[in-house]
Amino acid sequence: MTYFEGMSGSGICMVELELPPAGRSRAHLHRGVESAGYVIEGELEMHWGGQLENRDRLRAGDLAYIPPDVPHLVLNPTGAVTRALVAHAAASDQEGIELLPELEHSFDLPPGPTDD
Repeated sequence: MTYFEGMSGSGICMVELELPPAGRSRAHLHRGVESAGYVIEGELEMHWGGQLENRDRLRAGDLAYIPPDVPHLVLNPTGAVTRALVAHAAASDQEGIELLPELEHSFDLPPGPTDD
């Protein structure tokens, strides 16, 4: 998953996300931070909820809103790169992030990205 430098201010930031085929985020939430993602190209599958029990397929032109404190994970189920714009109601896209590794075992997914 690649984030490109985006725009930010004191209360909002926006970054471009590039997700390779079969790529995914880690299960996480943004404590106290609203988020939204707009798919520019390709498709994403989003899982959300207390146990990531909800699922939706997003295609180019679709917008997803993620309320504060809602666990979620996005993945690219296709064979093509997916691009999206992601906005957070925070000065940084990393503000308020809490990783939730215990949710990654709740359904069959390949391991998430590693820290490099």
